[in-house]
Amino acid sequence: MANKTTINAEPGKQELFIIREFDAPRELLFRAYTDPELYKQWVGPKDLTMTIDKMDAVDGGSYRFIHERDGHEYVFHGVYHEVLTNERIIGTFEFDGLPEKGHVILGTTRFEELPGRRSRINHQSVFQTVEDRDGMLQSGMERGVVDGYEKLDALLAEQVSDAASA
Repeated sequence: MANKTTINAEPGKQELFIIREFDAPRELLFRAYTDPELYKQWVGPKDLTMTIDKMDAVDGGSYRFIHERDGHEYVFHGVYHEVLTNERIIGTFEFDGLPEKGHVILGTTRFEELPGRRSRINHQSVFQTVEDRDGMLQSGMERGVVDGYEKLDALLAEQVSDAASA
């Protein structure tokens, strides 16, 4: 059975939670979040291509990436506040395409080891307003998250297979 992506957003709250299990060990999952060569292969909807301008996944580092489809670019950037290997990543997330700056999201992704060389992420995004959170939900975010995790499943399966045959 495929792993299911759960997105919880309680009405009237400024946060949302994403929970997802993976058929790969936590260290491989964490690496997929912090290695630019892996990250660009899975983040976002299947119909977009990604370019990473910058990705320095360390405490105080930053990132900037661009999704592109049919000549339209969607630019995202942020700062890593904490990168604790195989445990958690805390940082900001911003979309450059909004009419005004300042819609910063604070995200915390926790990586949990599960039995059987499996793992789970628990992600919390805290928005500045309920309206920002609801706007993100209405933007098609869920499709991007689900598509991305399906691509990540395939990428992790390849890595697990490579590790088993090494």
